[in-house]
This record gives sequence, structure tokens and C-alpha cells, in this order.
Amino acid sequence: MIISICVPCYNEEENVVPMYERLKQITSKNKKYNFEFIFTDNKSTDNTHQLIKNLSLKDKRVKGIFLSRNFGSESSGQAALNFAKGDAFIALSCDFQDPPELIPKFIKEWEEGYDVVMGSYTRSKDNIFMDIIRKIFYMVFKKITEITVPINVTGFGLLDKKVVLALRSLPEKFRFARGLTAWVGFKQTLVPFKRNKRLRGKSSYNIFEYIKQAERGFFGFSYLVLDLMVYGGFLLTLISFLFIVGYLYWVIFVNIPFNASIPILLSIFFFGGINLLGISVLGKYIQVIVEETKNRPMYIVEETVNMKD
Repeated sequence: MIISICVPCYNEEENVVPMYERLKQITSKNKKYNFEFIFTDNKSTDNTHQLIKNLSLKDKRVKGIFLSRNFGSESSGQAALNFAKGDAFIALSCDFQDPPELIPKFIKEWEEGYDVVMGSYTRSKDNIFMDIIRKIFYMVFKKITEITVPINVTGFGLLDKKVVLALRSLPEKFRFARGLTAWVGFKQTLVPFKRNKRLRGKSSYNIFEYIKQAERGFFGFSYLVLDLMVYGGFLLTLISFLFIVGYLYWVIFVNIPFNASIPILLSIFFFGGINLLGISVLGKYIQVIVEETKNRPMYIVEETVNMKD
């Protein structure tokens, strides 16, 4: 049996070789399985590409997938998922924030019958602000969707082959991997761990990347925002009608001078903002539809090494 370990990379020249050495050391203690190490390079601008190639020449277990440009973290992860040959698939980041030493525990849980084994951090040395933002996102995501994604997960975990095949069968391109993993179901469990700081180098992830991830989650799994627009539109229409009736009553029966400029001006600003917000939300859903109907691939592979087919 084979276990595929995937390490997505982007400008990780300081971490690629240490990660390989760590994986080699950890997996050498397990004689029960064969391992393949899949490094997916998202068109790095440093020496990451060449280092992966050097490792692949030295060790045939090292496989390289080199994308034609930076298609984003979701695409590099999906590329590894599509190329993996293993009976189980393990994903972890190349920056050592997710400890590779947890791999044996993932395998043990898998052997006990779990199809999805996800790492859930109990404490993180990551940026406090970003950590809070992530927790808020998953709390909101849990409330507005019909699926449950654990709050403190990062994608670090193990998937059984049948889960991998289920994820491969999903045709959508606008993907949110953690949401899809929860959506496909199967028997799932969590393994707690302490998340470390990035060991070397600088993260390419920023607030805009997290916003993109949040959009993929919200617009890919929930229609609550559209429902709120419908209910909100009905409520505002009712309030506007009552306001007009009330204002006319004051003018006719209480003899207050009629001054239409103030309510008209306030109404224009208020409903203009509501309309703009509503159109923006609809635009986001239309964007998802457009991305799917284009039917473009999530990524383009420029080169592979040690891949037989």
C-alpha cells in the first residue's frame, strides 16, 4: 500500500530540503507502507523548482508537479490530489507550521477506520489577528451552511482513497477544499496539535488571500445572503410604505408643513446603498456561475518529474 504526502510550495527554497529530510526520517520508521512525496510548485520565483528536481534525482519517491503559473493554493492542492497514487493522501504545508511528526498518528487513526483525519490546532503561534479572523469565519460559515467545518483546521490531515476519488469527481472549479471535504462526508475525526510559527522564509499568504478563501466558502456553500436580500427587501418596502403613510397623516391631520426634500434625500441614500449591496452580492454569485461555465481547468501543468503517467 502507498501513502501519498503532498507538500504545496511557493517560494519555499529554504524549506523544501529540510521538509524532505524530515519526511524521510519520519517515514523510515514505518515499514508497513511505501511513501511518495509530492511537491507541487506553484511557479515559484526563487530556487524551489530546481531544489525539487534535485531531490527527485536523488530519491525516486520524490515527485514534482510544476504549474505553468501561480494558480493559487486551492489549485496546487487539487493538482497533487489528482496525481496522487496512494491509498491514503496526506497534505501539509512546507513552512513547518503543521508538524510532520503528526503523520504517524494520522495513519494510526486511518488504520482504525477513519476516512478523514484532520489536524485541529489547540494553540497557534501564528498572527493573532489572522487567527481571530479565521475563527470568526468558520463560526459564521457553520451558522449559514448545512455542513460543519471544524473551526481550527488548516487543511493539514489525511484522506482515504475513497474520499480522494469523491473529491476528484466533483466538477466545480470554484473550490473551497475544507468545505468540500466536510461536504462529502465519510467517517471523520480530529487530531489536536499545537501550531508553530513559520520556520523559515516569508509567507505569501495575506489578508486578500483569506478574503478569497472566505468568498469561496460563503458563495460556494450558502444561499443565505440571497435569502436575506429577499427578506430585507420586503422589510424595507414595508417600512417605506408605513413611513409614507405616517408622513402624509402628519401633513394632513396634524398640519405639519410638507417638506419632501429631507425624506426623499434620506431615501435616495439609504435605498441606493441597499441596491448597491444587493447588486454586489448578485454579482458575486454570477461570478461563480461564469467561472464554472467557462470550464477552464483549475491549473495547467508545465512539467512533472517521476510521474509515470
